[in-house]
Amino acid sequence: MSSVVFDRALYRRRLTAALSAGYPDFLLARCVADLDERLSAVLRRFERAADLGTPLPLAAPALRARAGELLRIAEVPDASAGLVGDLEALPFTPESLDLIASLLSLHVVNDLPGTLVQIRRSLRPDGLFIACLLAGQSLTELRQSLLAAEVEVTGGASPRVAPFADLRDLGSLLQRAGFALPVIDSENVTVRYGDMFGLLRDLRAMGWANALTERSRKPLRRGVLLRAAELYAERFSDSDGRLRATFEIVWLSGWAPHESQQKPLRPGSAKARLADALGAIEIGTGDKAGGGGER
Repeated sequence: MSSVVFDRALYRRRLTAALSAGYPDFLLARCVADLDERLSAVLRRFERAADLGTPLPLAAPALRARAGELLRIAEVPDASAGLVGDLEALPFTPESLDLIASLLSLHVVNDLPGTLVQIRRSLRPDGLFIACLLAGQSLTELRQSLLAAEVEVTGGASPRVAPFADLRDLGSLLQRAGFALPVIDSENVTVRYGDMFGLLRDLRAMGWANALTERSRKPLRRGVLLRAAELYAERFSDSDGRLRATFEIVWLSGWAPHESQQKPLRPGSAKARLADALGAIEIGTGDKAGGGGER
């Protein structure tokens, strides 16, 4: 399998069409509200901020309220964007920004580790990176239903839903990219639909239809789609008959290293014992509880 997971040119064409047709912003609006709340806990003002690839300019008010200058980079031509560019080849000079934010765009880059390194290098010391992306269990119901239906009807299957990064892996990528004080958390957002086709319409309307490089070039057979819709309804419906679709939204944040930041203590440098603080008995390595260990 190719190491290039996404056909980025195809994704950009679909995103352009989605924005022209009226991009549904229900997920993005929720992320913007979360961004505003998360930034409210940061008690400082940033000089220069950048919005990387957020599909609509909805994050601008929250970012402008905390930054003297805001630059928005869009993946496709957009009247509100200062630049149009590739998130895998950022145009920033080193240490030129104080805040970088990105909402619902980084899950469709091929080289996420490389993009994170570029982001960290673009930040001035003690600059903040904060982003959210789809990850983990996103669209697990659709993935299972399409896979089972295609195997049942045709005897084989092609990738239909993009792979999403695991929460643990994303935390490791932040550390590898050189961010200090990395934080990662996730929230499962459940959106309910009357049928599977309503979900597919929303995914197309956000430009998120299948853009995998390993996708089948043949149209999905009608029989497979109908069977997938049946399986989806059988396995993932609520008591009122509406179907669940999971979007796991993972938030990443980290700071460009700076000498003023808190640092972990060196191993063995502690001046007090945890056992004393807890009023517990310390058991030496190799000793058995209740045995003759040192107290």
